[in-house]
Amino acid sequence: MPGLVFWALVVLATLTSLATAWALGANSNSPPFAPAIGANAISTMRAAFLIGILAALGALTQGGAISETVGAGLINGVQITSLAATAGLLTATGFMAFGVYSGYPVPAAFATTGAMVGVGLSLGGDPAIDTYRRIVTFWALVPPVSGGLAYLTATLLRRDDIPETVGVPLLAALVGGIIANVQLAIVPSPPDATQSSIAGFLGRLVGLPTVGGVDPVVVLVTVLAAAVSFQFIRRRTQASVEKGVRTFLVLLGSVVAFSSGGSQVGLATGPLENLYGAELGLPGIVLLTLGAVGILGGAWMGAPRLLQATSREYAQLGIRRSIAALVPGFIIAQLAIALGIPISFNNIIISGVIGGGLAGGSAGVSRRKIGVTIAFWLITLVTSITIGYGLYKVFAAVLGG
Repeated sequence: MPGLVFWALVVLATLTSLATAWALGANSNSPPFAPAIGANAISTMRAAFLIGILAALGALTQGGAISETVGAGLINGVQITSLAATAGLLTATGFMAFGVYSGYPVPAAFATTGAMVGVGLSLGGDPAIDTYRRIVTFWALVPPVSGGLAYLTATLLRRDDIPETVGVPLLAALVGGIIANVQLAIVPSPPDATQSSIAGFLGRLVGLPTVGGVDPVVVLVTVLAAAVSFQFIRRRTQASVEKGVRTFLVLLGSVVAFSSGGSQVGLATGPLENLYGAELGLPGIVLLTLGAVGILGGAWMGAPRLLQATSREYAQLGIRRSIAALVPGFIIAQLAIALGIPISFNNIIISGVIGGGLAGGSAGVSRRKIGVTIAFWLITLVTSITIGYGLYKVFAAVLGG
Protein backbone atom coordinates (compact mmCIF):
# COMPACT_ATOMS: atom_id res chain seq x y z
CA MET A 1 0.00 0.00 0.00
CA PRO A 2 1.49 3.39 -0.94
CA GLY A 3 2.75 5.40 2.01
CA LEU A 4 0.41 8.32 1.43
CA VAL A 5 -2.66 6.11 1.31
CA PHE A 6 -1.53 4.24 4.42
CA TRP A 7 -1.12 7.40 6.48
CA ALA A 8 -4.38 8.79 5.18
CA LEU A 9 -6.08 5.61 6.46
CA VAL A 10 -4.27 5.93 9.80
CA VAL A 11 -5.64 9.45 10.21
CA LEU A 12 -9.12 8.40 9.11
CA ALA A 13 -9.13 5.37 11.46
CA THR A 14 -7.93 7.51 14.36
CA LEU A 15 -10.60 10.16 13.79
CA THR A 16 -13.23 7.44 13.50
CA SER A 17 -12.05 5.90 16.79
CA LEU A 18 -12.33 9.32 18.43
CA ALA A 19 -15.85 9.70 17.07
CA THR A 20 -16.76 6.26 18.40
CA ALA A 21 -15.35 7.12 21.82
CA TRP A 22 -17.32 10.36 21.75
CA ALA A 23 -20.52 8.45 21.01
CA LEU A 24 -19.71 6.02 23.83
CA GLY A 25 -19.24 8.87 26.27
CA ALA A 26 -22.57 10.35 25.23
CA ASN A 27 -24.47 7.07 24.93
CA SER A 28 -23.24 4.02 26.82
CA ASN A 29 -21.53 5.76 29.74
CA SER A 30 -24.67 7.71 30.62
CA PRO A 31 -26.95 5.07 32.23
CA PRO A 32 -24.96 4.67 35.50
CA PHE A 33 -26.19 8.06 36.70
CA ALA A 34 -29.70 7.77 35.25
CA PRO A 35 -31.18 6.26 38.46
CA ALA A 36 -29.53 9.01 40.54
CA ILE A 37 -31.08 11.67 38.32
CA GLY A 38 -34.44 9.93 38.42
CA ALA A 39 -34.26 9.98 42.21
CA ASN A 40 -33.31 13.71 42.19
CA ALA A 41 -30.02 12.93 43.92
CA ILE A 42 -27.99 14.88 41.35
CA SER A 43 -28.66 17.28 38.50
CA THR A 44 -28.33 16.22 34.88
CA MET A 45 -25.47 18.60 34.05
CA ARG A 46 -23.48 17.72 37.16
CA ALA A 47 -23.94 14.02 36.38
CA ALA A 48 -22.68 14.56 32.82
CA PHE A 49 -19.59 16.32 34.16
CA LEU A 50 -18.82 13.50 36.62
CA ILE A 51 -19.45 10.82 34.00
CA GLY A 52 -16.84 12.38 31.73
CA ILE A 53 -14.13 12.55 34.40
CA LEU A 54 -14.80 9.14 35.94
CA ALA A 55 -15.27 7.27 32.67
CA ALA A 56 -12.05 8.76 31.28
CA LEU A 57 -10.15 7.64 34.39
CA GLY A 58 -11.68 4.18 34.09
CA ALA A 59 -10.64 4.05 30.45
CA LEU A 60 -7.01 4.79 31.32
CA THR A 61 -6.74 2.43 34.29
CA GLN A 62 -8.94 -0.50 33.19
CA GLY A 63 -9.29 0.05 29.48
CA GLY A 64 -7.01 -2.68 28.17
CA ALA A 65 -9.29 -5.50 29.32
CA ILE A 66 -11.74 -5.47 26.40
CA SER A 67 -9.48 -4.18 23.58
CA GLU A 68 -7.88 -7.55 22.86
CA THR A 69 -11.24 -9.26 22.48
CA VAL A 70 -12.64 -6.57 20.17
CA GLY A 71 -9.44 -6.14 18.19
CA ALA A 72 -8.33 -9.74 17.70
CA GLY A 73 -10.71 -12.18 19.38
CA LEU A 74 -13.83 -11.88 17.22
CA ILE A 75 -12.37 -13.26 13.98
CA ASN A 76 -9.81 -15.98 13.33
CA GLY A 77 -7.24 -16.12 10.57
CA VAL A 78 -6.92 -12.42 9.65
CA GLN A 79 -5.60 -9.18 11.11
CA ILE A 80 -7.89 -6.14 11.25
CA THR A 81 -6.42 -3.61 8.82
CA SER A 82 -6.73 0.16 9.13
CA LEU A 83 -9.36 0.17 6.37
CA ALA A 84 -11.35 -2.62 8.05
CA ALA A 85 -11.10 -0.87 11.42
CA THR A 86 -12.42 2.33 9.86
CA ALA A 87 -15.36 0.51 8.27
CA GLY A 88 -16.23 -1.22 11.55
CA LEU A 89 -15.93 1.91 13.65
CA LEU A 90 -17.98 3.98 11.21
CA THR A 91 -20.73 1.36 11.34
CA ALA A 92 -20.76 1.25 15.16
CA THR A 93 -20.57 5.03 15.49
CA GLY A 94 -23.51 5.45 13.15
CA PHE A 95 -25.67 3.28 15.39
CA MET A 96 -24.58 5.06 18.55
CA ALA A 97 -25.10 8.51 17.03
CA PHE A 98 -28.62 7.45 16.14
CA GLY A 99 -29.14 6.46 19.77
CA VAL A 100 -27.92 9.81 21.06
CA TYR A 101 -30.17 11.89 18.81
CA SER A 102 -33.22 9.62 18.85
CA GLY A 103 -33.25 9.04 22.61
CA TYR A 104 -33.12 5.25 22.21
CA PRO A 105 -30.34 3.62 24.26
CA VAL A 106 -28.40 1.79 21.54
CA PRO A 107 -26.23 -1.03 22.99
CA ALA A 108 -22.69 -0.05 22.00
CA ALA A 109 -21.31 -3.54 22.60
CA PHE A 110 -23.89 -5.04 20.24
CA ALA A 111 -23.17 -2.45 17.53
CA THR A 112 -19.38 -2.64 17.77
CA THR A 113 -19.18 -6.42 18.12
CA GLY A 114 -21.51 -6.89 15.17
CA ALA A 115 -19.63 -4.38 13.05
CA MET A 116 -16.22 -5.96 13.74
CA VAL A 117 -17.57 -9.44 13.04
CA GLY A 118 -18.95 -8.11 9.76
CA VAL A 119 -15.70 -6.52 8.59
CA GLY A 120 -13.71 -9.54 9.74
CA LEU A 121 -15.86 -11.87 7.68
CA SER A 122 -15.55 -9.46 4.76
CA LEU A 123 -11.76 -9.70 5.09
CA GLY A 124 -12.06 -13.47 4.65
CA GLY A 125 -11.65 -14.43 8.30
CA ASP A 126 -13.29 -17.35 10.06
CA PRO A 127 -15.94 -16.94 12.78
CA ALA A 128 -14.58 -17.28 16.33
CA ILE A 129 -17.40 -19.56 17.44
CA ASP A 130 -16.11 -20.21 20.96
CA THR A 131 -15.76 -16.48 21.60
CA TYR A 132 -19.25 -15.82 20.24
CA ARG A 133 -20.70 -18.52 22.47
CA ARG A 134 -19.03 -17.04 25.55
CA ILE A 135 -20.11 -13.48 24.73
CA VAL A 136 -23.70 -14.37 23.82
CA THR A 137 -24.07 -16.47 26.99
CA PHE A 138 -22.90 -13.54 29.10
CA TRP A 139 -25.18 -11.11 27.28
CA ALA A 140 -28.16 -13.42 27.68
CA LEU A 141 -27.55 -13.76 31.41
CA VAL A 142 -27.24 -10.02 32.03
CA PRO A 143 -30.97 -9.07 31.98
CA PRO A 144 -32.19 -11.82 34.34
CA VAL A 145 -29.19 -11.55 36.66
CA SER A 146 -29.13 -7.75 36.78
CA GLY A 147 -32.91 -7.46 36.99
CA GLY A 148 -33.18 -10.30 39.50
CA LEU A 149 -30.49 -8.92 41.81
CA ALA A 150 -32.02 -5.46 41.58
CA TYR A 151 -35.44 -6.87 42.42
CA LEU A 152 -34.10 -8.75 45.47
CA THR A 153 -32.07 -5.76 46.67
CA ALA A 154 -35.00 -3.37 46.28
CA THR A 155 -37.29 -5.81 48.10
CA LEU A 156 -34.87 -6.04 51.02
CA LEU A 157 -34.49 -2.27 51.19
CA ARG A 158 -38.26 -1.94 51.43
CA ARG A 159 -38.58 -4.33 54.36
CA ASP A 160 -39.75 -2.68 57.56
CA ASP A 161 -37.74 -5.04 59.77
CA ILE A 162 -34.41 -3.96 58.22
CA PRO A 163 -33.56 -0.37 59.19
CA GLU A 164 -32.09 1.77 56.43
CA THR A 165 -29.23 2.61 58.77
CA VAL A 166 -28.25 -1.06 58.41
CA GLY A 167 -29.45 -2.16 54.96
CA VAL A 168 -27.88 0.66 52.94
CA PRO A 169 -24.51 0.54 54.79
CA LEU A 170 -24.39 -3.23 54.17
CA LEU A 171 -24.68 -2.59 50.43
CA ALA A 172 -21.93 0.02 50.77
CA ALA A 173 -19.76 -2.60 52.48
CA LEU A 174 -20.29 -4.98 49.56
CA VAL A 175 -19.25 -2.32 47.06
CA GLY A 176 -16.24 -1.29 49.16
CA GLY A 177 -15.00 -4.86 49.38
CA ILE A 178 -15.25 -5.27 45.60
CA ILE A 179 -13.41 -1.97 45.00
CA ALA A 180 -10.46 -3.27 47.04
CA ASN A 181 -10.13 -6.11 44.52
CA VAL A 182 -10.69 -4.17 41.29
CA GLN A 183 -7.82 -4.64 38.82
CA LEU A 184 -6.14 -1.32 37.93
CA ALA A 185 -3.21 -0.48 35.66
CA ILE A 186 -1.87 2.14 38.09
CA VAL A 187 -1.37 -0.42 40.88
CA PRO A 188 2.03 -2.21 40.75
CA SER A 189 1.48 -5.66 39.28
CA PRO A 190 3.46 -8.93 39.15
CA PRO A 191 5.79 -9.51 36.18
CA ASP A 192 3.29 -11.68 34.32
CA ALA A 193 0.41 -9.17 34.53
CA THR A 194 -0.39 -5.59 33.52
CA GLN A 195 -2.93 -4.83 36.26
CA SER A 196 -3.36 -5.53 39.94
CA SER A 197 -5.73 -4.71 42.78
CA ILE A 198 -4.95 -2.82 45.96
CA ALA A 199 -5.66 -5.95 48.01
CA GLY A 200 -3.47 -8.08 45.75
CA PHE A 201 -0.59 -5.58 45.85
CA LEU A 202 -0.64 -5.40 49.64
CA GLY A 203 -0.81 -9.19 49.80
CA ARG A 204 2.35 -9.51 47.70
CA LEU A 205 4.03 -6.74 49.67
CA VAL A 206 3.50 -8.47 53.03
CA GLY A 207 4.19 -11.90 51.59
CA LEU A 208 2.36 -14.11 54.10
CA PRO A 209 1.81 -17.77 53.13
CA THR A 210 -1.59 -18.60 51.71
CA VAL A 211 -4.15 -20.59 53.66
CA GLY A 212 -6.06 -23.03 51.49
CA GLY A 213 -4.97 -21.08 48.43
CA VAL A 214 -6.29 -17.80 49.89
CA ASP A 215 -4.02 -14.88 50.80
CA PRO A 216 -4.97 -13.75 54.34
CA VAL A 217 -3.77 -10.21 53.64
CA VAL A 218 -6.12 -9.93 50.65
CA VAL A 219 -8.98 -11.07 52.87
CA LEU A 220 -8.02 -8.60 55.60
CA VAL A 221 -7.79 -5.65 53.17
CA THR A 222 -11.15 -6.59 51.66
CA VAL A 223 -12.80 -6.74 55.07
CA LEU A 224 -11.24 -3.42 56.11
CA ALA A 225 -12.45 -1.71 52.92
CA ALA A 226 -15.92 -3.10 53.52
CA ALA A 227 -15.89 -1.94 57.14
CA VAL A 228 -14.78 1.59 56.26
CA SER A 229 -17.49 1.84 53.59
CA PHE A 230 -20.11 0.52 56.00
CA GLN A 231 -19.16 2.98 58.73
CA PHE A 232 -19.06 5.99 56.40
CA ILE A 233 -22.54 5.43 54.97
CA ARG A 234 -23.93 4.37 58.35
CA ARG A 235 -22.88 7.66 59.91
CA ARG A 236 -24.45 9.55 57.01
CA THR A 237 -27.73 7.65 57.30
CA GLN A 238 -27.82 8.04 61.07
CA ALA A 239 -27.46 11.81 60.71
CA SER A 240 -30.14 11.92 57.96
CA VAL A 241 -31.56 8.86 56.28
CA GLU A 242 -32.48 10.68 53.08
CA LYS A 243 -29.15 12.47 52.72
CA GLY A 244 -27.22 9.31 53.55
CA VAL A 245 -29.09 7.27 50.99
CA ARG A 246 -28.67 9.96 48.33
CA THR A 247 -24.94 10.12 49.09
CA PHE A 248 -24.59 6.39 48.54
CA LEU A 249 -26.60 6.57 45.31
CA VAL A 250 -24.27 9.21 43.86
CA LEU A 251 -21.13 7.35 45.01
CA LEU A 252 -22.49 4.14 43.55
CA GLY A 253 -23.21 5.85 40.25
CA SER A 254 -19.63 7.15 40.31
CA VAL A 255 -17.99 3.73 40.66
CA VAL A 256 -20.29 2.31 37.98
CA ALA A 257 -19.41 5.18 35.63
CA PHE A 258 -15.72 4.48 36.29
CA SER A 259 -16.29 0.80 35.46
CA SER A 260 -18.22 1.83 32.38
CA GLY A 261 -15.25 3.73 31.00
CA GLY A 262 -12.98 0.76 31.69
CA SER A 263 -15.08 -1.59 29.61
CA GLN A 264 -16.47 0.72 26.95
CA VAL A 265 -13.25 2.33 25.76
CA GLY A 266 -12.16 -1.00 24.30
CA LEU A 267 -15.07 -0.79 21.88
CA ALA A 268 -13.48 2.33 20.36
CA THR A 269 -9.80 1.37 20.66
CA GLY A 270 -9.92 -2.39 20.12
CA PRO A 271 -10.24 -2.20 16.31
CA LEU A 272 -7.00 -0.17 16.22
CA GLU A 273 -4.95 -2.54 18.40
CA ASN A 274 -3.18 -4.15 15.45
CA LEU A 275 -2.64 -0.82 13.66
CA TYR A 276 -1.22 1.06 16.65
CA GLY A 277 0.62 -1.82 18.27
CA ALA A 278 1.98 -3.97 15.43
CA GLU A 279 2.18 -1.54 12.51
CA LEU A 280 2.99 1.75 14.25
CA GLY A 281 4.77 0.28 17.29
CA LEU A 282 3.10 2.61 19.79
CA PRO A 283 2.50 1.69 23.46
CA GLY A 284 -1.02 0.79 24.52
CA ILE A 285 -1.40 3.88 26.73
CA VAL A 286 -1.43 6.08 23.59
CA LEU A 287 -4.51 4.32 22.26
CA LEU A 288 -6.23 4.34 25.66
CA THR A 289 -5.57 8.07 26.02
CA LEU A 290 -7.15 8.64 22.62
CA GLY A 291 -10.24 6.76 23.74
CA ALA A 292 -10.37 8.51 27.10
CA VAL A 293 -10.31 11.94 25.45
CA GLY A 294 -13.16 10.96 23.16
CA ILE A 295 -15.24 9.57 26.02
CA LEU A 296 -14.67 12.72 28.07
CA GLY A 297 -15.84 14.98 25.24
CA GLY A 298 -18.87 12.82 24.49
CA ALA A 299 -20.01 12.72 28.09
CA TRP A 300 -19.77 16.48 28.49
CA MET A 301 -21.45 17.35 25.21
CA GLY A 302 -23.86 14.53 24.44
CA ALA A 303 -24.81 12.74 27.65
CA PRO A 304 -27.56 15.03 29.04
CA ARG A 305 -30.12 14.09 26.36
CA LEU A 306 -29.84 10.34 26.95
CA LEU A 307 -29.64 10.82 30.72
CA GLN A 308 -33.06 12.45 30.62
CA ALA A 309 -34.52 9.76 28.38
CA THR A 310 -33.17 6.84 30.42
CA SER A 311 -33.97 8.26 33.85
CA ARG A 312 -37.52 9.40 33.10
CA GLU A 313 -39.00 7.03 30.56
CA TYR A 314 -38.29 3.53 31.86
CA ALA A 315 -39.42 3.75 35.46
CA GLN A 316 -40.23 6.34 38.07
CA LEU A 317 -37.97 4.88 40.73
CA GLY A 318 -37.55 5.95 44.31
CA ILE A 319 -34.09 6.37 45.78
CA ARG A 320 -33.94 2.89 47.30
CA ARG A 321 -34.95 1.09 44.13
CA SER A 322 -32.44 3.21 42.23
CA ILE A 323 -29.68 1.90 44.50
CA ALA A 324 -30.90 -1.60 43.78
CA ALA A 325 -30.49 -0.95 40.06
CA LEU A 326 -26.85 0.11 40.36
CA VAL A 327 -25.43 -2.50 42.74
CA PRO A 328 -25.74 -5.40 40.28
CA GLY A 329 -24.57 -3.07 37.51
CA PHE A 330 -21.27 -2.51 39.29
CA ILE A 331 -20.79 -6.21 40.02
CA ILE A 332 -21.58 -7.33 36.46
CA ALA A 333 -19.40 -4.61 34.93
CA GLN A 334 -16.33 -5.64 36.90
CA LEU A 335 -16.96 -9.30 36.13
CA ALA A 336 -17.14 -8.51 32.42
CA ILE A 337 -13.87 -6.56 32.57
CA ALA A 338 -12.17 -9.45 34.36
CA LEU A 339 -13.40 -11.90 31.70
CA GLY A 340 -12.61 -9.58 28.77
CA ILE A 341 -16.20 -9.55 27.50
CA PRO A 342 -17.56 -6.45 25.72
CA ILE A 343 -20.82 -5.47 27.39
CA SER A 344 -23.62 -2.99 26.99
CA PHE A 345 -24.17 -0.74 29.98
CA ASN A 346 -27.56 0.12 28.55
CA ASN A 347 -28.43 -3.56 28.88
CA ILE A 348 -27.13 -3.82 32.46
CA ILE A 349 -28.53 -0.62 33.91
CA ILE A 350 -31.89 -0.71 32.15
CA SER A 351 -32.39 -4.31 33.32
CA GLY A 352 -31.57 -3.17 36.84
CA VAL A 353 -33.88 -0.18 36.57
CA ILE A 354 -36.73 -2.43 35.45
CA GLY A 355 -36.03 -5.02 38.15
CA GLY A 356 -35.91 -2.37 40.86
CA GLY A 357 -39.11 -0.80 39.54
CA LEU A 358 -40.95 -4.12 39.56
CA ALA A 359 -40.12 -4.56 43.25
CA GLY A 360 -42.67 -1.83 43.95
CA GLY A 361 -45.23 -3.21 41.48
CA SER A 362 -45.48 -2.87 37.71
CA ALA A 363 -46.57 0.75 37.88
CA GLY A 364 -44.18 3.12 36.17
CA VAL A 365 -42.55 0.45 33.99
CA SER A 366 -43.58 0.65 30.35
CA ARG A 367 -43.79 -2.91 29.02
CA ARG A 368 -44.15 -1.64 25.49
CA LYS A 369 -40.97 0.41 25.88
CA ILE A 370 -39.16 -2.64 27.25
CA GLY A 371 -40.30 -4.77 24.30
CA VAL A 372 -39.30 -2.12 21.76
CA THR A 373 -35.88 -1.77 23.41
CA ILE A 374 -35.15 -5.52 23.35
CA ALA A 375 -36.21 -5.76 19.71
CA PHE A 376 -34.03 -2.75 18.89
CA TRP A 377 -31.03 -4.42 20.56
CA LEU A 378 -31.41 -7.57 18.45
CA ILE A 379 -31.92 -5.57 15.26
CA THR A 380 -28.77 -3.57 16.09
CA LEU A 381 -26.65 -6.72 16.36
CA VAL A 382 -27.85 -8.30 13.11
CA THR A 383 -27.88 -5.08 11.10
CA SER A 384 -24.41 -3.99 12.24
CA ILE A 385 -22.93 -7.29 11.00
CA THR A 386 -24.53 -6.78 7.60
CA ILE A 387 -23.56 -3.12 7.28
CA GLY A 388 -20.00 -3.72 8.47
CA TYR A 389 -19.55 -6.49 5.93
CA GLY A 390 -20.92 -4.41 3.07
CA LEU A 391 -19.16 -1.17 4.00
CA TYR A 392 -15.74 -2.80 4.00
CA LYS A 393 -16.46 -4.36 0.61
CA VAL A 394 -17.29 -0.90 -0.75
CA PHE A 395 -14.17 0.66 0.81
CA ALA A 396 -11.94 -2.12 -0.54
CA ALA A 397 -13.40 -1.77 -4.03
CA VAL A 398 -12.94 2.01 -4.09
CA LEU A 399 -9.52 2.18 -2.39
CA GLY A 400 -8.11 -1.07 -3.68
CA GLY A 401 -7.87 -3.11 -0.43
